[in-house]
Amino acid sequence: MIIEFDPAKRDRTLTERGLDFARAAEVFAGTHFTGEDARDSYPEPRYITVGTMDGRMVVLVWTTRGEARRIISMRKANEREQARYVHHLG
Repeated sequence: MIIEFDPAKRDRTLTERGLDFARAAEVFAGTHFTGEDARDSYPEPRYITVGTMDGRMVVLVWTTRGEARRIISMRKANEREQARYVHHLG
């Protein structure tokens, strides 16, 4: 799996949230749930994936770029998301 991201955004997310875009493939490799992000009218299809990394639930927002998955954001799931998606992750 090819993972792409903006290096500056990766660095900012790593500093502010302790989450590394470079490890996103770990979320996709584990048990996860993916749905289309229809919250807004984006110029390209966006997806939200909920999975785990280091034992905590995380949320990835991403899009496809050719064969790659381009990570837009990564964050720890909030309490509402944890309650909503915990049954998808077993």
